Formats: sequence, C-alpha cells, structure tokens
Amino acid sequence: MSRRLLVTGGAGFIGSNFVHHWCQHYPNDRVVVLDALTYAGNRANLAGLEERENFRFVQGDICDRSLVDRLLQTENIDTITHFAAESHVDRSILGPGAFVQTNVVGTYTLLEAFRQHWQANSQPANYRFLHVSTDEVYGSLGADDPAFSETTPYAPNSPYSASKAGSDHLVRAYYHTYELPTIITNCSNNYGPYQFPEKLIPLMCINTLMGKPLPVYGDGKNVRDWLYVGDHCSALDVVINRGAPGETYNIGGNNEVENINLVQMLCELMDELAPELPVHPAQNLITFVKDRPGHDRRYAINATKIKTQLGWTPSVTVAEGLRLTVKWYLTHHDWWQPLLSEEYQAYYQKNYVFSAS
Repeated sequence: MSRRLLVTGGAGFIGSNFVHHWCQHYPNDRVVVLDALTYAGNRANLAGLEERENFRFVQGDICDRSLVDRLLQTENIDTITHFAAESHVDRSILGPGAFVQTNVVGTYTLLEAFRQHWQANSQPANYRFLHVSTDEVYGSLGADDPAFSETTPYAPNSPYSASKAGSDHLVRAYYHTYELPTIITNCSNNYGPYQFPEKLIPLMCINTLMGKPLPVYGDGKNVRDWLYVGDHCSALDVVINRGAPGETYNIGGNNEVENINLVQMLCELMDELAPELPVHPAQNLITFVKDRPGHDRRYAINATKIKTQLGWTPSVTVAEGLRLTVKWYLTHHDWWQPLLSEEYQAYYQKNYVFSAS
C-alpha cells in the first residue's frame, strides 16, 4: 500500500537525505516536504526531486496550525516524519528561545493537528507519526558506563537536548492518552552529505580547504557514536514499515570515536584526497579552544532493540562513511560556499574562543 508522507524539515540535513531515500525506494508514494527554510534549511538539498509528479515542496512553519491542518486534509496525509528542529547545541546556548518554540511548541502543533486528522478519518491503523529525536536527551556517559538504551532515564544537559526531551515526552503522551500511532527514534550523531557547515565534520572539511584553524573543544576527548546518514535513513524506513506504535527505537552507528581522533582521521583523508591544500599536513591546523559549557563527555547507543525486533543494523563503518563524506564536500563547493554568509561568520566568531590554551 502506498503512503502519503508529510516530511517536516525535509530541506534540512537528515530530512533531505531521508526524502531522497524515500523517493528512490518508494517512487509511487506521495511526498510533501514542509520546511521553514531557516539558516539550516536549503531547497538546493532537494535538487532533482521537485520535478517529480509525486513530490511537493511547501515553505512554512510547523507552528502554523492552519497550514498544517490544510496540508493534512488536502494531501490526505497518513504518515508524518518529523525532522523539523533546531538542532545545534552551540546555538541553543547562545539563544534557547527558538529551540523551545520549534522543538516543543512545533511538535505539539503537529501532534494536535495529526490527532484530529486521524480521528476525523476514523483512526486508520496504517497512520504513523514518526518523531525523529536524539541520543542527547539521555545526558552524558562516563567512560565505563553502559550505552544508552530505550529505558535509560532522561537527563538532558543543554537547552537543545532539553527541548528535544520535552518533545519526546509529548509524543509519548499522545500515544498513551489518545492512542495516536506515534513512534520515537533516538539517534546518535549523524554525518554525511548536505550537513550545514557549522557541524563538526563539514566544519573540519571546509576549514581545511580554506586553511583556517580546526577548532576542537577542550581536550578533544569527548566521545560520540557516529552514524552515517544513509544508514539512519534505512533504519527510519524499517521503523515506519515495521515498527510498533508506542515504541521507541534507538539508532546508532556502533562507531564510538573521540573528537580529536575523528578530526585526525579527517585531516588524513583531506591530505590524501585534496593534495593542494593551503596547509599541509592538515593536522597543523588543529587548534584547541575553550570548551563548550556543559559539554557532555560521551554518548553511546545500544541498538539491540531495533536489531532484534526489526532486523536493522548499520552497514557503513566510520572509515567508509568519512571517506564518502569528505569526497562529497570536495566535489560540492557550489553547495557549501554560498552558506558561508556574514551571519554564519558572525556566529562562528562568537562561538569559538581561540585564545584558550
């Protein structure tokens, strides 16, 4: 049975990769993208899709209830995949209000609209509300702590993760209160094509190409579990088609790496794949900067549940994924160069304090 999807945040990093994945694997499904096109949303991420008969792009805010109601009704939507979010921890420290508005109020608006749409259509069993969240809601792990599971208590430590935790709780409540067929996924750090330059991996690639310092917070030993975005999209595909309403599934890449080691891996790839760099070797650009306030030390995902219940495992190692990602940024200057705006440069200078030892 074909689906009719509303993809919120579908012009963002993970959302646009998901849209490409879905259109490739389910060409008969209707896909409607709703995106406000804030700084991290880029319509160019959807290049090649807008000519498709079954595709529609709508610029708008998920907090606009009348717009959401209209789209659900006129497009006869049966599945919401909810990516739209303010998602950068550093920006949430500088300005938390936008995170509460988009991540909490926006998610509430979508849930209420979808609940009434589902009820008006006699509560069809095939409807789904997929809420894409983060492992950061679980807080920070010590070096020897077991990885986050679906039953790990929430302990968010940044305005970003707190706002995502709030949205997770709303989604869970709508299942238990109204039996709305919601599913939550909590993923580890994504990387790959179309990621906005402020994020760690594209920032390192682009700064290396420009001969600029590579800022590494603190001692660089913060650990993240890196998930290639293509693997994440395949997991979400499985969750939509086989996941159970009311459930939560953790999605990880099984790739725990210290930040400093990740940056060094990227430098080696850049040295190999871009031999005309302004500074060589690229590791000479690594610069330790003042640590982020409340910087979580380690994240790790236990993805046993999605493996045993739905049969999904990641297929891309961090070495393979980083090589694919570096190659993409090296061959897509026309995509990332326009994003280095005055606003971006001002944020960059405000966020990184290079005077620290």
